[in-house]
Amino acid sequence: MKIICDRAALLEAVNLIAAVVPARTPSPALSCVKITASKQGGVSCLTLQGTDAETALELNLTQVDVAQAGVAVVSADKLRQIVQTVVQSDPTVTLELEGDTCHIKGSHSRFRIFAFNAADYPAVPTFNPATGVANARAQFAQPAGMMMRLISRTMFATAKETSRYAINGVLLKRDGKKLEMVATDGRRLALCRTQLKPSAVTPGSADGPVSCIIPTKALALFTRLVGDPDSSVRMAITDNRVFFAFEDGGVTSGKKDAKKDADTSLPPRAVLSSTLVEGAFPPYEEVIPKDQDKKATASREELASAVRQASVLTNEESRGIRMLFTGKDKRVKLSSRAPEMGESEIDMGLSGYEGEDLEICFNPHFISDVLKSIDEPEVMIEFKAPNKPGVLRAGTEFTYVLMPVTLPQ
Repeated sequence: MKIICDRAALLEAVNLIAAVVPARTPSPALSCVKITASKQGGVSCLTLQGTDAETALELNLTQVDVAQAGVAVVSADKLRQIVQTVVQSDPTVTLELEGDTCHIKGSHSRFRIFAFNAADYPAVPTFNPATGVANARAQFAQPAGMMMRLISRTMFATAKETSRYAINGVLLKRDGKKLEMVATDGRRLALCRTQLKPSAVTPGSADGPVSCIIPTKALALFTRLVGDPDSSVRMAITDNRVFFAFEDGGVTSGKKDAKKDADTSLPPRAVLSSTLVEGAFPPYEEVIPKDQDKKATASREELASAVRQASVLTNEESRGIRMLFTGKDKRVKLSSRAPEMGESEIDMGLSGYEGEDLEICFNPHFISDVLKSIDEPEVMIEFKAPNKPGVLRAGTEFTYVLMPVTLPQ
């Protein structure tokens, strides 16, 4: 194998692969990246694959000149360090495999690292551009920006450490043209909905309701792979795996690649796949309150600023802020108090308020998280009582349920 590759493109690709490859593993092959150089229809293509046995990532680069096709399996971490240390003035890097040694060359640098047997590298699931994924329960496409919106509005609410594995990921549910994602950690719940376009469902795929729980790691990688938000992401769901195929241009620029467009038989720019989280997701529809009789409308930016200020004087013992809503003057007073530290009080106006006055306490970080994930100028918060959950809504697509906390008087 011998290739000359754009250094910046290779570095970005290796950095992405390194996010999948485990830092410590009993299997030496899993700490590696598999590099496959090939030519299809006269077009050079470099494929990089990495996996931790659960999440797998395949990247296809066309910013490469393949002098000799072949396969090399090398340490992902060492390859990343080498390509990163090659001086930035070098526009290209040369990789050449000779026996069990991979030579990496810049204009003024030479490296040799040992290569592993390609036959020992685990198989990485792939996505065929023409047929999709065999035995898929559902296959459909969605604009990358819309999927990014669903993920960013839900992923932050997943459980970080819990024995209930089903809430360590985000539930994706499709029913006809309706698509929604839901996440919860037991103290809050984020739900975002959208509609699939009429042409989004792959012909011949199952069209019945389908749902799966996608691990947070896979969704975090998804957000790093999005290039052009208007480009298409094709999805496939099997009994135990989910696939995302990114079909826009090159890995580094996210722009359309003329050579790739000319040959639609080439693989997608990137294919991300992951095993699904096992278990039953909680019946989330049942925990969304339906009888809230107090409603406050506020500027998202002003509320975010007030919450940040009030949270300065909180600690582990008093991890909460009080929010006193008054209907007469349409205002909310936020306050916090930490023993031996001090107290704060922030007053802000509301765009509107319906119902009786109410004082309720929330974890400020849970409010800040959601306000950072949405972009609507105004939000509506609904209440029932100080000991009942609050509901924050942004537009018609997003719902956030938040449990109150109890603070000492």
